[in-house]
Amino acid sequence: MKVLINIGHPAHVHYFRNFIKRMEQKGNEFLIIAKDRGIIHQLLDFYEIPFISRSKYPDSFLLKLINIPLTDLFFIKHGLSFKPDIMLSYAGTFISHTGTVLGIPAVSLDDTDTAKYAHLSYTPFISSILTPESFTKSFGKKHLRFRSYLELFYLHPNIFTPDESVLDLLGVKKDEKYSILRFVSWNSNHDVGHTGLTDETKIRVVQELNKHGKVFITSEAELPNELDKYRFRIPPQKMHDAMAFASLLYGESATMASESAMLGVPSVFVDNDGRSYTTEQEERYGLVHNFTESPEDQKRSVQKAVELISLDYPKSSFRENHQRLIDENIEMTPFLEWFVENYPESVQEVQSQTDHTTMRGYGNL
Repeated sequence: MKVLINIGHPAHVHYFRNFIKRMEQKGNEFLIIAKDRGIIHQLLDFYEIPFISRSKYPDSFLLKLINIPLTDLFFIKHGLSFKPDIMLSYAGTFISHTGTVLGIPAVSLDDTDTAKYAHLSYTPFISSILTPESFTKSFGKKHLRFRSYLELFYLHPNIFTPDESVLDLLGVKKDEKYSILRFVSWNSNHDVGHTGLTDETKIRVVQELNKHGKVFITSEAELPNELDKYRFRIPPQKMHDAMAFASLLYGESATMASESAMLGVPSVFVDNDGRSYTTEQEERYGLVHNFTESPEDQKRSVQKAVELISLDYPKSSFRENHQRLIDENIEMTPFLEWFVENYPESVQEVQSQTDHTTMRGYGNL
């Protein structure tokens, strides 16, 4: 089988990297097309996944729209040359258009209910859409739901064991409290109209958390001068190890908030729109705490962060809920492997299930 995969965000590398390796061991062939964005190429190189680079998107929403047909042509060209049997992507705009033109099945992963522009660009053309059960929108018969989260592609305990040596890189001792803060650039399609945390809030949360342990900041956006000393740089493949031993994650990244939930680490997530999966992770497991960008909620988010970091044993307080999360949700890589290998019969199989934790083909969890 030949599989074409589009990678447009660092998280997408993690979604697909174990799937690629497992499928390659069975003799399947891959063509990876990766956007030139952030650490995507660095991660692919680290995991020894060959790829073809495509240009990064402009920041302007209008220029992004103009760029879509140009990128479509890039994908169609490589689709004609590689002749894949199936194509995969997160939010599959380009593979959906390519699949329509070339008659190739295209399957999209998605977990962002608020990405209305992305949905408009790909849902009419895509063959199948795979989302968590928590996803609030419905895209009809092509929409298939699973009982899990995308972060369990790479953070399920069956495949991820955090490496304590990261503590030496951070300069902290075992069981020493520390916080990780994540600030984003707000230039994705679903970020239109957002302003994010104010500099005042960023400074305040650092001042408060610094009273309880070291603070490490990872930021796409420019930082106030007084916070630059808290910025930390470790190899990107070590980030999940650093998160696993943290006492708290605070910030604007839904992905990192969800990753923290998969690791049993409490998090505070600030975003006006929120995400259905982080809402579920708060209501069902108590591992994520969601706030809006309003001035009042930004103050409350700092208060919640201080409350969480002040607990005597913050991680142990969440172990039971974390274990329940792992028990109740499927490991994603075996599921995708089964789904692709059995496509399109797997579509009917997923549609027929009322309990997605017991799907034939990837085990009774």
